[in-house]
Amino acid sequence: MGELDFQKHVQYIVSVEKKKDSFEALVMEHLRMNGAYWGLTTLDLLHSIDVVDKEEVISWMMSCWDADSGGFAGTVGHDPHLLYTLSAVQILALFDRLDVLDIDKLSSYVVGLQNEDGSFSGDGWGEIDTRFSYLAICCLSLLRCLDKINVVKAVEYIVSCKNLDGGFGCVPGGESHAGQIFCCVGALSITGSLHHVDRDLLGWWLCERQCRDGGLNGRPEKLADVCYSWWVLSSLIMIDRVHWIDKSKLTEFILNCQDRENGGISDRPDNAVDIFHTYFGVAGLSLMEYPGLKPIDPAYALPINVVNRIFFGKS
Repeated sequence: MGELDFQKHVQYIVSVEKKKDSFEALVMEHLRMNGAYWGLTTLDLLHSIDVVDKEEVISWMMSCWDADSGGFAGTVGHDPHLLYTLSAVQILALFDRLDVLDIDKLSSYVVGLQNEDGSFSGDGWGEIDTRFSYLAICCLSLLRCLDKINVVKAVEYIVSCKNLDGGFGCVPGGESHAGQIFCCVGALSITGSLHHVDRDLLGWWLCERQCRDGGLNGRPEKLADVCYSWWVLSSLIMIDRVHWIDKSKLTEFILNCQDRENGGISDRPDNAVDIFHTYFGVAGLSLMEYPGLKPIDPAYALPINVVNRIFFGKS
C-alpha cells in the first residue's frame, strides 16, 4: 500500500496548470474555476499552497467575474453559474482575500437564483437541483450573507427531496445518490437543520456504500470510486456515523489509486489520474485524520483553519 506521496502530488498539481494546451486541459476548460479550487485546496491540505503565485491566480479569477450579473464563470468569456461562483469564493477564502469581492453584487446574484418554492436555479437558464441549494447556502454563509435568502423555504425544499431510504435526490422523487446526499446534508448542517435527517437510516445507507475492495460507491451496484471518499465520508461525519465504515480499508483503497511515478490520484487503481480525484482522495484522507494533512471541514469543503478564520477570526 505504501504511504501518501506528498511531494509527488504537489508536483503533479503544479504540472497540470502548466499543460494549458493539452487535450485534457482543453476539454476541461469550462471547469477551470472548479479545477483551480480542487488543486489549490489539495495544495493547502498538503501544506504547500505557497508554491503558487496567489496574485496571479486572483488576477485570472477576477477576469472570470461577470460584473453585470455578479457571478463567476468557469473560465474567461463563459457564462456565470453557481458552480463556479462557489469555487471562486472558496479559493479567495483559502487566500484570505475575500476583500477583493463586491460582496453585495455577488450575494445579490446568488439570492436572485432562489425560486418561490425555496429551491435554487444554477444560473439564469433555470435548471433546479439540490446541488445548487448547497452551492448557494455555502457561498452565502462564507460571505456572512445567509440572512439574505429565505432559509426556511430553502430547508423545506431540501427536506422535500428526502427519500424513504433516508437519502436525498436532486429533486423531489429523485434517486438517492451520495453526491446529492452530501449537498443536502451539507446545506442542512450549515443552516443548523440536521434534525430533519434520520441519522441511523441515512447512516446505514451510506455505510452500505463500502465495497469489498474498501472503496466507496455512490449508489448500490456501482464500482467504488475515490471521489466518494469525500461525498460519503463527509456526510457520515456530519451525522456522526463515520465509525460505521472501515477507515483502514478505505485508506488503503485511496493510497492504491496513487500514481507512484508522476503523482496524482485516479478514480480506482491503475486508471489515469486527474485533478478531481486527486483532490477528493486527499480530502478523504484528511477526513480520516491521515498523518501530516491539514484537517478539512466536512460541510464547507475547506481546511478547518480557513473556516475558523472566517467565522471566528482565528487560524
